[in-house]
Amino acid sequence: DAHMLLAKYGGPSFGGLVNVNNKMYIASTGGVLSMGELLSVGSTLRAIRGLSDWYSSCEGVDTSLSSYFYSMTPQKYLEERIFTSILSEDRMADNASSELKDIRRKLRQQEMKIRDQLDRIIHSSHYSTILQDAIVTMRNGRYVVPVKREHKADVAGIVQDTSDSGATVFIEPMSGSLLWSYLDLVFAKAQMAYSMKAAAPHLNDTGIIDLKNARHPLIDPRKVVQTDIRLGEEFDTLVITGPNTGGKTVSIKTLGLMSLMAASGLMLPANDQSKMCIFEKVFADIGDEQSIEQSLSTFSSHMTNIVDILEQADEHSLVLIDELGAGTDPVEGAALAMAIIERLHLQGAKLAATTHYAELKAYALQTPRVANAACEFDVNTLSPTYRLIIGAPGRSNAFAISERLGLSADVVERARELVSEENARFEEVVETLEQSRAALETEREEAAAQTREAREAREEAEKVKSSVEAMRDAELEKARAEAEKILDKARREAAFFMDDLEKLKKERKRAADLSQVSADAKRTIRKHEDALYDITRPIAAEEEDDDYELPRDLVVGDSVLVKDLGPAMVSELPKNGKVEVTAGLIKTRVDIGRIRLDDQKRAQKAQNAERKQERRRTGGSHSGTFQTKASGRVETSVDLRGMTQEEAIMTLDRFLDLQLRYGVDSFTVIHGKGTGALRKAVKRYLDNNKRVKSHRLGAYGEGEDGVTIVNLK
Repeated sequence: DAHMLLAKYGGPSFGGLVNVNNKMYIASTGGVLSMGELLSVGSTLRAIRGLSDWYSSCEGVDTSLSSYFYSMTPQKYLEERIFTSILSEDRMADNASSELKDIRRKLRQQEMKIRDQLDRIIHSSHYSTILQDAIVTMRNGRYVVPVKREHKADVAGIVQDTSDSGATVFIEPMSGSLLWSYLDLVFAKAQMAYSMKAAAPHLNDTGIIDLKNARHPLIDPRKVVQTDIRLGEEFDTLVITGPNTGGKTVSIKTLGLMSLMAASGLMLPANDQSKMCIFEKVFADIGDEQSIEQSLSTFSSHMTNIVDILEQADEHSLVLIDELGAGTDPVEGAALAMAIIERLHLQGAKLAATTHYAELKAYALQTPRVANAACEFDVNTLSPTYRLIIGAPGRSNAFAISERLGLSADVVERARELVSEENARFEEVVETLEQSRAALETEREEAAAQTREAREAREEAEKVKSSVEAMRDAELEKARAEAEKILDKARREAAFFMDDLEKLKKERKRAADLSQVSADAKRTIRKHEDALYDITRPIAAEEEDDDYELPRDLVVGDSVLVKDLGPAMVSELPKNGKVEVTAGLIKTRVDIGRIRLDDQKRAQKAQNAERKQERRRTGGSHSGTFQTKASGRVETSVDLRGMTQEEAIMTLDRFLDLQLRYGVDSFTVIHGKGTGALRKAVKRYLDNNKRVKSHRLGAYGEGEDGVTIVNLK
């Protein structure tokens, strides 16, 4: 909460605060304070008023610190009286004595203010579940609040009394000096977190530590190396090996400092996903502690510490030991170190120990819940990288370092000969492990990169799938809209047909030449029959052959017509009564009963065209009709002469649709010269039709002003 308040409102000032606890105690027991001591009290009161004013400016934010701020009672009057009555440490104001009585009256008023302040505290949301009753009472002459026994740790203050049943404790809230001391500490922690770029870890009490990119807080931030440290989840004991100056000690010091910082309520200089256990006890044996006064050697000093650790460590403890077993005979030291690790491991403590002993490396490899770790060391530069590598033991690199420092090659070679064969083999195994670790780390990074690429590819595939599904839905919606359009045209054409029939009935009554009326009736019927056929052909083509059977087996690449979808191509052989087809960008599986071979469809169209041609041969021709010939060609001219403007435009609209369906680029409209009214109507229609690319009147030999040449998009 202090961290949040700093970010929003800036930090409060703790300047001028003086530790006046002793002075207040002297005064409370009847002692007399000097003028200098009273001035220090006044300075503290002024600082407390500043803290209270600062929190008042925080716009009523209610936090876990609110009770502390509310418990601080600014005493501006007393503050002013001290500074007006006492001019300096050795000079009192003249009017000081004459105002003593008034000061006592003001103090009684301050008591009421304190009570009011306590009333505000107990009615805050923080105290709603903590108090037995929301009241302020007196115990031992002190103002107290009744707190439920199980929540007494949640109220900072002094227990003045306890109820007969023990269920209630009467607590005097923390005094003003303790309040500002606590707040000073909290905001100092928050300020420190900002300066270290620290983050709050995920706390636990199960012994789990997982520090990500941890930075030792006392090393220069420009030089410190980030490192990862784990303990308590996969393993309980960490054996860290490697050469001197390799960073082993820094690693366990970082671990110890981080655990104590978390237990002290400090944020950690590590990533915000880090985990830290709050241990009840933290033990450390680090550094050379030999004592001349006590006649203790380095080994004796270390062993004295370790004896104490073994007596107290348990499953709630963190133990850190530097150079375990050092300072004595290597064989005995290694054996002792192994025995100590075993005992601490059995006692349940979480242990991180540094060592040089190869025997401990082997022990860590063979023992469950015990892991090796190494601090990287660059032999070429003779410098550590300070990166902690968990899972592989470190090498001492003594021979390589000595050789780089100038030790003669023959001495180094002789040293290698003196190393036991078993030790040499173990070092070779360690070197192999290190090489394997480096290779595995490279492979892990490559695998992570491939995983990212696969995830991105999957996400892209999902986007494409969604896009295709959206396009499919759009195509289906377009098809439905087209069907509605076709039905609408059919309704309009039927209405025109009925109007023409009504006109013919009227003409028959007043016509003298019935043969002319009969011819007109035939032409009208054929005209509307052709129009209705052209309009409903896409629908009829799918409904007129419900008993259709495929003339042969489908093969990949066949051009087909799919009911409710339209033209498509077979992209996969039929399976279980379904076949996969591709229509534009859409790929889908449909029932095989919805499939019609396109060549069969063309044959049906040819037969229909032949029937229409036959009707025209037997019934005469009409200047306003057009047809598909048996050869598959469509007429490229339409004759509108003799029609009204409305009839002409309807006929031209149907003819233009037909040209577009058959892919014709241009056609001729015959409207005649006459009065020019029909030519103007055709021009208006073509000017406003978005499917028309351009149009012009005929040239000499084309029909001149009696025709219009139309170019389609």
